[in-house]
Amino acid sequence: MNPEIRQLHARKLVGMHGMQTMDTYDVSTLWRRFMPRRKEIQHVVTTDLYSLSVYPPDFFIQFNPSTPFEKWAAMEVSLYEELPEGMEVLTLPDGLYAVFQHKGDAAAFYTLHQYIYTQWLPGSAYVLDDRPHFELLGAGYRHNDPDSEEEVWVPVKRK
Repeated sequence: MNPEIRQLHARKLVGMHGMQTMDTYDVSTLWRRFMPRRKEIQHVVTTDLYSLSVYPPDFFIQFNPSTPFEKWAAMEVSLYEELPEGMEVLTLPDGLYAVFQHKGDAAAFYTLHQYIYTQWLPGSAYVLDDRPHFELLGAGYRHNDPDSEEEVWVPVKRK
């Protein structure tokens, strides 16, 4: 389960967001608001979806499951023009990411996250960087399907 380390160049995203906590995590409302309106977004680069989390700077250092963070449902665009009402912009900055391939349902996703933060990261040559974390939901993604595939992007920098 070793990741590929990739350099991400800045990306422009348009979408919707809301606040979440780990102890009350439920993004279904956000996605139910976003999915019917995604076709309103102009200048879309790809049909891939971004499930993105923006954590406070000390989120993983002083972890508390009640600490709020931003959760986004978004798509990549080439221009920030003609925003649909109720949608906002977010720029993913340049930086290194550890990219993990995930196949499976939500239970397997939880297992992968445990592995990333408790085993892979502490034993790697990297530490977390203070940039958004995201899952890239491409053609292989199928909601609640055990054969679903997605990429998990974790922002890192060298130790």
